Amino acid sequence: MSEAEATPQRSLIDRWSSVSLARRITIAAAVWGVFVLIGGALALSAVYRAQTLALVERDLQETLVTLSRELIREEAFLADGRITNTNRDFFPSDIRFQMQYSGQYWAVVGLNKDGTISGDFRSKSLWDEDVPITLELVERAASAPGITQYGNYDGPADQRSRVAAQAIVIENRPTPLILVAASDRSPNDASATQFRNLLLGTMIALFGGVFAAMLLGIRYSLNPLVKLQADVAKVREGEAQKLGGDYPSEVRPLTEELNKLIEHNREVVDRARTHVGNLAHALKTPLAVLKNEASGQSQLDDVVRRQAGAMQMNVEHYLRRARVAARAETIGARTEIRAVIDGLARLLNRLFDAKGIEVTVEGSASAIFRGEQQDFEEMVGNLMENACKWAATEVKVTVSDTPQELTIIVEDDGKGLTEEEREAAMKRGVRLDETRPGTGLGLSIVKELAELHKGSLELGVAALGGLSAALRFTRP
Repeated sequence: MSEAEATPQRSLIDRWSSVSLARRITIAAAVWGVFVLIGGALALSAVYRAQTLALVERDLQETLVTLSRELIREEAFLADGRITNTNRDFFPSDIRFQMQYSGQYWAVVGLNKDGTISGDFRSKSLWDEDVPITLELVERAASAPGITQYGNYDGPADQRSRVAAQAIVIENRPTPLILVAASDRSPNDASATQFRNLLLGTMIALFGGVFAAMLLGIRYSLNPLVKLQADVAKVREGEAQKLGGDYPSEVRPLTEELNKLIEHNREVVDRARTHVGNLAHALKTPLAVLKNEASGQSQLDDVVRRQAGAMQMNVEHYLRRARVAARAETIGARTEIRAVIDGLARLLNRLFDAKGIEVTVEGSASAIFRGEQQDFEEMVGNLMENACKWAATEVKVTVSDTPQELTIIVEDDGKGLTEEEREAAMKRGVRLDETRPGTGLGLSIVKELAELHKGSLELGVAALGGLSAALRFTRP
């Protein structure tokens, strides 16, 4: 198989693998139900049709027996085996044999040596129609005298008839006689068709009821998985510490393993925090010693101080990033956004009151950030403080929370930044105004923190005229 042929096949398997359990069971049950419905209806209707046909053939056989018995009783044969002009009223007495084209017929057919019909003796119901028998049926009957052969014949009067033929050997007659009985099978076929339609309707109704009950059963049976999904979401969002509640015995092992996994995750994060703290303390003292020892005025002392300072800045940056990364992977961490932002707004309003800056907060009051409060405070605090530094009179924070995305937008009415300045401001250590205090790490730290929490930082032009900084976090 070529790669081009294998790819669609794998794609089909992948699509089927992603189909929900409920849909898999439903599709399998529907396919099997349709198969059973059609197969069962066809099988039962075939049995019914065969049974009705067997009843017709039994009546035909009785007519043949009556014919042979009456021929003997009426002494209808001459010494040379020829049949006499016997009174037909003594033959099968069913009134339908006396009515023209009634659907019930009999005949006694002579046979020539070449296998052709030489004459016949018939019931009144057959009238002037041909004897309802084919040459193929005559040959079969003549080849096995005494054994009834059956076949179909269209007629008389275009009636679809079932025909029974039996050859009898007469003493002194060179060829056998063929006894023929025929019956219109149209009523039986109509009855079988009606039974099949009634059966199909009944089975469709039965299948519909069973299928509806099965769907309810599937939904009820899968409820524990729906509850498990909701409980896992609560743990991930920090509303619960572990999976609780009663689960069926088939699901309980899964919940126990998930609880163990959650606990293991917490232990890993705690160990990571401990190691980061130990590393920070281990590096802090040697760097401080280097800076103290390089207190002279020589060129070497200056190089050591600058490099030690750079090392200390890098160590603090990457240790902080490691701590944030560990916290970002913590299952169940959650922060109420408005409580944090409102607190920061009150603090900044007091700090920048002399400058005439007013910080306002709008938007969702119930929004949740899925992460540690410390990280959220650092991101939003940096943006709000930066906005207050550059604003003329107003800073506005807007919180938008949808099922798809959490957005926090910080705007100011300052002079803003050009597109080139916005790109430069996102780089680590870049300061656009050396006259303002700072290290140039604020926006880059916010960007890194946002990315660690599967989010992004976007800078643009605010509706107030200044800079717009938007934190966006996609909901999982």
